[in-house]
Amino acid sequence: MSDRKDVIIIGAGPVGLTLANLLGQFGVSTVVFEGRDELIDYPRAVGIDDEALRTMQTIGLVDKVLPHTVPDQKIRIVNGDRKILAEINPTTREFGWPRRNGFIQPLVDKVLLEGLARYPHVEVRFGSQVSAFASDSDGVTATISTASGEEQVTGSYVVGCDGGRSLTRQHLGLAFEGETRSTRGLVIDVANDPIGTPHAVFGGDPSRGYATLSLPHGIRRWEFTLFEGESEEVAEDDAFVFSLLAPHVPDPAGLNIIRRRVYAHHARVAEKFRVGRFLLAGDAAHVMPVVAGQGWNSGIRDALNLGWKLAAVVQGKASDKLLDSYEGERREHVKAMVALSLNMANLVTDHNRLRTAVRDMAAAVLDKLPKARARLNSQGYKPMPKYDQGVVVPSELPTWKALPDRADAPRAVGTLFPQPTVRNEDGCSVLLDDATGQGWRVIVWNNDPRAFVSEAEAQTLAGLGGTLVHAVPASQLTWAKAAAAPGVRVVGDESGLLKAWFDERPFSAIVVRPDHVVAAECIAQELNDVLKKVFRAADVTLATKTHNSIMNA
Repeated sequence: MSDRKDVIIIGAGPVGLTLANLLGQFGVSTVVFEGRDELIDYPRAVGIDDEALRTMQTIGLVDKVLPHTVPDQKIRIVNGDRKILAEINPTTREFGWPRRNGFIQPLVDKVLLEGLARYPHVEVRFGSQVSAFASDSDGVTATISTASGEEQVTGSYVVGCDGGRSLTRQHLGLAFEGETRSTRGLVIDVANDPIGTPHAVFGGDPSRGYATLSLPHGIRRWEFTLFEGESEEVAEDDAFVFSLLAPHVPDPAGLNIIRRRVYAHHARVAEKFRVGRFLLAGDAAHVMPVVAGQGWNSGIRDALNLGWKLAAVVQGKASDKLLDSYEGERREHVKAMVALSLNMANLVTDHNRLRTAVRDMAAAVLDKLPKARARLNSQGYKPMPKYDQGVVVPSELPTWKALPDRADAPRAVGTLFPQPTVRNEDGCSVLLDDATGQGWRVIVWNNDPRAFVSEAEAQTLAGLGGTLVHAVPASQLTWAKAAAAPGVRVVGDESGLLKAWFDERPFSAIVVRPDHVVAAECIAQELNDVLKKVFRAADVTLATKTHNSIMNA
């Protein structure tokens, strides 16, 4: 006889643990199986971005993650002569958090694991290797091998978060399309950082590419390009390792080396992210070179996109079709991140002296172009999520005379909604997501949304765990709060950033998904009809049930 869970997650890495925390918040019964006996305890990923920190905020763990980060970590890209070719130093807070941060992955993974103790309906089983799957119309039964024998657990859905060599992906027979680059790297992690400076350096040295990064708690990482003929055994060769480090520190032999490891640069994307009741996330679905620091962050984006959809489906609030939007929304963005990572890897690992000389000259020219320099400095080259399909309702520029004709007005649908600091109903300064709640949100500027949302749609939104939000200038907060309809949450725009965002657009109402993506935008009078379209795009099955319960009450 098997156990029954809503969701089975394979792999207790950062993606599986983040997804489990999200499902825990939604009350979804979940089990995570991990073949190892404990979490991996050595540093792997070293960069966490603002989107991922917002996800940590979403699952209520960001305060425990932040102590293990280096905020606003600057990157300097240099040539073989240590001349700075470019500097990447974004310091804005569009989504509420620093855009680039160094971090210690094992400590953050531990925070994610410990966070699951909040949810009695979520469990993690270490030393549990999945050996077989059997699926039918009712679910998937996984056979688990443990030290004490075999057991079976059945789930409505299985999510493979089991890494680049994913057994889940192999079980599905899915191709892992892409390449493994011939260039490999040697990672060396050192305690008691002998350099101590807080920034990172990427060295595009034609004699041997390298990177060196400051990490929290006195750890420093070096990564060196390995050449053909240099085997993995060089990692254990002290003389070789010390020769690599000699140009970087006064005394390589005196370093406290805590890790040495050779890795390959993979750039691959699974042909599908969903097959029936099976889904893939993180490295099981895509891998990319480490240079851009987006592999870990891309996996966290997967979890945030998938978590609310799985919860809605298993709880009967949306149809199974909603899960099809996961691959449609994530795959193209992942491919863009893989391309970015390959380009950055090529930039700093090229050993051709002619090409690197041309690169250096091009960098010198770009440095004299203020717009190009500013774009690079602000990390404007990073592809941001932009969903044109899935749970989005495309908008058209309005033709009403009350709105000036602005053909260049930016569109927000399919993009992440910003997160400025606002005042909540108690008058405290908090980040927007904390003031509004983390689920579905209908945010209306300068209007009580209940004036434009019908009772039926308001009940559907409430059934999805959503919130109606009235955004006003902070000076109007007390007045708006006193006049707000029941169930409407009021936030005060203390910085003016919310007003500026709406000022740029001919829309005053937006629908924001639980993953902070704008699903729709419109003027206030169109809100109810647009909200219905969003629910249809999300295949919400709750609307009819809710309406019938109201009529029968």
